[in-house]
Amino acid sequence: MGRMLPPGSHGAASLAPGDWVDCGHVTVTPEMIDAFAALTGDRFEIHMSDTAARAHGFDARVAHGLLVLSLIDGLKNQAPAQFKARASMGWDWRFRRPVIAGDRLSARLEIEEIAPARAPDQAQLTLRFSVTNQAGDPVQTGSNRLLAYR
Repeated sequence: MGRMLPPGSHGAASLAPGDWVDCGHVTVTPEMIDAFAALTGDRFEIHMSDTAARAHGFDARVAHGLLVLSLIDGLKNQAPAQFKARASMGWDWRFRRPVIAGDRLSARLEIEEIAPARAPDQAQLTLRFSVTNQAGDPVQTGSNRLLAYR
């Protein structure tokens, strides 16, 4: 098992697989869902109305899966421990359970792999994410490939 990374900026050369970061938490609000729908044009009814969501078997309005992913990326970028990142190279992500308006989400990332990059001063980090709700249920999981400076 790796170590919890301390606050600060971490280059790839100081990291090891298994190192991890507690990214904190965020509560998903109806206003966030509304703003995401306005920005993206995704107004599927389960996102816009408790009544419609219940008609589809949900307890209340469901947050867009991509809204949740965006919030998690934001938590990563506000965490006390940061990576000396250059660019995101992609996501592999799963929506495991619905996120309902009012859910409090927590995110943790673990460094799964560190691989060489084309430039000798950089490395490719594979970050594995676990996102849970207030009950500790996993709601989203996946990985992000991040190009980082050594």
